[in-house]
Amino acid sequence: MKRLAFILLFVLLIALFTTGCWNRRELNTLAIQLGTGIDKIGDQYKLSVQVVDPGEVAAAKSSSTERSPVVMYKATAPSLFEAYRTMTVNSPRKIYGSHIRVLIIGESLARDGIDKVLDLFSRDAENRTDYYIMIARGTTAESVLKILTPLEKIPANKLFASLDTSSKAWAPTTAFTLDKLISQMVTEGQHPVLTGVIIKGEPKLGETQTNIKQIEPSATLTLSDLAVFKGPRLIGWLNRDESKGYNIIMDNIRSTASNIACPNGGSITLELLRSKTKVKGKVISGEPTIHVQVKTEANIAEVNCKLDIQDPMTIKYLENQAMQKTIDLMKKSVKTAQTRYNSDIFGFGQAIYRSDPKYWSTASKHWEDLFSQLQVKYKVEFFIRRTGTTGNSFVQDIKG
Repeated sequence: MKRLAFILLFVLLIALFTTGCWNRRELNTLAIQLGTGIDKIGDQYKLSVQVVDPGEVAAAKSSSTERSPVVMYKATAPSLFEAYRTMTVNSPRKIYGSHIRVLIIGESLARDGIDKVLDLFSRDAENRTDYYIMIARGTTAESVLKILTPLEKIPANKLFASLDTSSKAWAPTTAFTLDKLISQMVTEGQHPVLTGVIIKGEPKLGETQTNIKQIEPSATLTLSDLAVFKGPRLIGWLNRDESKGYNIIMDNIRSTASNIACPNGGSITLELLRSKTKVKGKVISGEPTIHVQVKTEANIAEVNCKLDIQDPMTIKYLENQAMQKTIDLMKKSVKTAQTRYNSDIFGFGQAIYRSDPKYWSTASKHWEDLFSQLQVKYKVEFFIRRTGTTGNSFVQDIKG
């Protein structure tokens, strides 16, 4: 009985000394970092951090104030970690990165290499890895984070929400988180891409409160096309069609819109509902080949021509046109990757490795040469399921 009592007392003592949040941090001692921008100036890293002003965000719900909902702190140092510590001379609170939403990397830095930049973010246990990474196209990361945005008061939240929505509804964009990006960078036989972001309008006006008090802002943040990497370095950009082709091959399409030309002028817009892509590699007589199989389902969303869409032959015609357009988009993307950049952004090397590891052990040593000449075969099945709630468009029945 005494032994049992002793054990219970010991357990209670252990519980007493191990409970509580020993490493807790009060909110009023932290600067919540939502957006991060990194640029390169010579041999120095320029770190820009977008911190939310909680008092202003809370006040905005009840009254209008003149303060910005976010504050930016900047520091320049030989390393990012040192830059973070240098910020303490300006920020009254410790920068807290667990709630980061977007990481913006300046284009000039991206062309120099992003591997050393990502090391800090992957190593820090305080940061999560589910934020989105983008490239500031034709500008600096600092400039992007300075633009105030309407609707979403916090610019970092706006960028995160825009890319999250666009990647699910518009084919030319795709969302990359830190863990996904690093995985592609270290995977043999594959190079990554990242979505770009550009500033449209007048950047200087976009930094002022006036920008969010107008019906049409003076400056806006707009998602651009895909940045092509070779290893850790940015080497160029895909255009809109090439970006679409990339996402089709990579099975990133959830939903998007596609225009099909009508025989007698005008067009029909299709809403893609589902798309599934399978990429398989084969080695035949020592020659590597890639087979891309795509199956897509769509509805007719808009009719701007005189075409009888109730005729099964018309539907067949539209399916064939959409099938050929899908193939053309993929071919454009692959051709650009092979001839202009010689960068295997599709992971075709990985497909060959999965198919024939023994062949890959030799081919991997000169995959760049093989990739530029790689034969890619396409097979697309395209099905139009519905024509909408009406039949033929009333447009063709309007009397002149």
